Amino acid sequence: MSVLARATIVAVAAGTLCLPAVASADLANTGVVERAPAVRALSPAADSLDDGPHIYWKTSSDAVVFYQCDGSVVAKQYRVKGTLRFNGLCADSATEYVIRAKGPKVEPYTYKRVSKMFAVSDIHGEYDALVDMLQAAEIIDQGLNWNWGDGHLVIVGDIFDRGDKVTECLWLLYRLEQQAREAKGRVHVMLGNHEIMVLQNDVRYVNEKYTAGIVRSTRISYSDLYGPDMELGRWLRSKHTAIKLNDILFIHGGLPPRLAERGVSLKELNELTRETIDSRSYALVFDEEVRNHYKETDEGPFWFRGYHYAKEDRYPQVTSEQLDAILDSYDVSAIVVGHTGVDRIESLYDGRVIGIDVPLEDLGSFQGLLWEDGQLFRVLGDGTRESLAGEG
Repeated sequence: MSVLARATIVAVAAGTLCLPAVASADLANTGVVERAPAVRALSPAADSLDDGPHIYWKTSSDAVVFYQCDGSVVAKQYRVKGTLRFNGLCADSATEYVIRAKGPKVEPYTYKRVSKMFAVSDIHGEYDALVDMLQAAEIIDQGLNWNWGDGHLVIVGDIFDRGDKVTECLWLLYRLEQQAREAKGRVHVMLGNHEIMVLQNDVRYVNEKYTAGIVRSTRISYSDLYGPDMELGRWLRSKHTAIKLNDILFIHGGLPPRLAERGVSLKELNELTRETIDSRSYALVFDEEVRNHYKETDEGPFWFRGYHYAKEDRYPQVTSEQLDAILDSYDVSAIVVGHTGVDRIESLYDGRVIGIDVPLEDLGSFQGLLWEDGQLFRVLGDGTRESLAGEG
């Protein structure tokens, strides 16, 4: 009997969800990602409340997969040995999900001898535009599979909020991360201020689709959909605040001069986030180190905008001398940031800072930053490359 046949499935109307007893389903510990057909995983109509999958690990060997699907909560419970494998239960039925029971590994935050890299930021749930950009740049193929060999794709934070396909973006990147690793490449999903906001229960910018749909139907808070016992929550908590590829540093908001002055290493910065990301609201108010890390201060890497302009009563704009000190402290030649909007991918400080948070609504597409053969390019929505040499 197949795994799907031995698992238990239930669809219920909006309200309290109860699962029957689960049958045993010992899943092979393979970890191999199979290529899916050319479908866009769970791409609902604009007025659809469909969402998922979300995966709750009751124990290290018991998982519940659930969706909001066609007006009901659909859930299936699995007993897992090693690796959970399942095909989607809603509009994503052609998509296979492969999940390690022991949880995601924390990947290195520095890589040398990277052959090529491509960065996009501030996706904000715009799944279709993300797919279009990655296909135009030939990072993925028409079947949404990894197509970039040993290249490194960097998502510089802010997948969450505003748009209505956040879950689709997360699972696309989750699968691409697996496929890229098999090809000796990497996908780096980085934490932005909107990831932090959701994980810390600040849901001011969450799309109404989620609050009116899966949150109302399951009575699970939006933040708890990404809690430490949820698969996407476990995965997000393994991600970095700052990474260094060759001699280029990537960080969502920026590295404030104060961090360099204090001698805070990238390792310490990433560890501080992992150790405190689940801080309660009182810590964010009364613990100075935690507050300064997560709020818009002269030490906060998620909200910092000082490469672009001064923030009144908080910090001045970074000077060229301060920037040189930051670059020297972290032994890099340039810093790539999102968070602060630019009209197009923009070279600042004579190419020492690159801003990549572009206005999707105005441009009609995302833009990506490409580094290849020692050169930086702005990649437009149609795949056209524009050299950044001499700009800034």
